Amino acid sequence: MKRSVAIIQFPGVNCEYETARAASEAGLEARIVRWNSDPQLLRGFDGYILPGGFSYEDRVRAGAIAACDDIVDVIRQEANKGKPVVGICNGAQVLVESGLVPSRDPGSVELALAPNRGMGRLGYYCDWVFVKVSCEPERCVITYDLDPGEILPIPIAHAQGRFTSSIPGLFDKLEDAAQIVLKYCTPDGDVPGGFPEDPNGSEHFAAAICNPEGNVVALMPHPERSAWLRQVPADLKGKWSQRRRELRGKWQELEGKGPGMGVFRSMRAYIEASLS
Repeated sequence: MKRSVAIIQFPGVNCEYETARAASEAGLEARIVRWNSDPQLLRGFDGYILPGGFSYEDRVRAGAIAACDDIVDVIRQEANKGKPVVGICNGAQVLVESGLVPSRDPGSVELALAPNRGMGRLGYYCDWVFVKVSCEPERCVITYDLDPGEILPIPIAHAQGRFTSSIPGLFDKLEDAAQIVLKYCTPDGDVPGGFPEDPNGSEHFAAAICNPEGNVVALMPHPERSAWLRQVPADLKGKWSQRRRELRGKWQELEGKGPGMGVFRSMRAYIEASLS
């Protein structure tokens, strides 16, 4: 039996179809659900993905208006029952603005996804980066089927992606609680020395942060854009691009799984484990 996930489409979101295709390829039954649907319809799903884009044109702050939608209240209730919720890029911003991540003080907004900072440049930045699993894989819905310390090349595309907080010591607490589940890194998995390996200046090089239970996660990179091997640039360092180069011209094999598919595969495995 396939487990079902709802892909939430807010006005201005533009990654819902790519995300649904990747989730389907990973073995999930993915259905796009519009923001103005009856929120009660969501209760029949096993999990939820909030995809990337520019919900409500990023007015006020990225994700701030979508976080106030009634549909998010139902997602919060279902998350409290243990169902997984993955927010990608703009979806991550919605989860932060709604207080669902990091949720150390439930109902409070403890984090911000602030404007990027890096080597004197500001604003929107789109490129491939490397991230590393920085928790025990079973800790979180997006790492559940990955290897400890696994390194993934994955694209980012955001202007407000810098995880930060005005609460003193919060990131040390998140670190101690293993809530920072993916970190930006060099192609070898080392701590980045600065831009561009550290693309936005996030505290503790955070690329993804989960709630204390690990079933809700805010993820800034776009796994749906690296779900197939053909999407990986051939000129990056690391095993994924090497594999891409080795298969040059072998079109059918290039349709194989890419690094981002591990995120969706992890979500499926997490759901199956939690419902078994």
